Amino acid sequence: MLPEDLMVLLINQENDKLRVDGSSAENALAGAVLIELANSGRIAFEPNGKKLQIVDPTPLRDPVLQESIGRFDKPMKPQRAVERLRKNVRDIVAAQLEAQGIVRVESRKVLGLFPAKSYVITNEAKVIDVRRAVGEVAAGYRGADARTGSLITLLHAVKAVHKVFDGDKKELTKRAKDISAGNWAGDAVRRAVEAIQAGVMAATTAAAAASSSGG
Repeated sequence: MLPEDLMVLLINQENDKLRVDGSSAENALAGAVLIELANSGRIAFEPNGKKLQIVDPTPLRDPVLQESIGRFDKPMKPQRAVERLRKNVRDIVAAQLEAQGIVRVESRKVLGLFPAKSYVITNEAKVIDVRRAVGEVAAGYRGADARTGSLITLLHAVKAVHKVFDGDKKELTKRAKDISAGNWAGDAVRRAVEAIQAGVMAATTAAAAASSSGG
């Protein structure tokens, strides 16, 4: 699933921390959940194309997606949906990865005072598979498909492609931008992904502005 794959990409195995700040990680993960819900046919845009709504309430087997769709109490714009779904999404996805034996979550303290978490990869093969598949597309070695295109689009939305993959930042960013605008998905999904990407970017910008004004 996209949220799990994205979380794996965001984990820095050198220090067991995330490669991006908490808000960026949560916004990107919320975007991944939204894309999965759109792919599953559970949510879609209203006829006017402005808000996402539930169109199929059939329960989902994936606990992350099922918990998330329960937060759709009314139609909402993509940015609002990202903001609604990002709460606790990092912990929920990490717990799912831990249950699958891919990650071990450990408690730690920042500056000896503030509680935080470390993410220790316990299934190296899984990480290698995800990084290879997405990395080959990010580097331009092969074209994007729905999975890799979505993941790179989400990484690009939080300006993290160069933090995940080695290479020239400018080139990676340009390639990611081109991939984000590519034709690797059907029209309905493509439209949803574009809107979700914009929602992730807007939510991340708003969170950064709030953090800056609060500091």
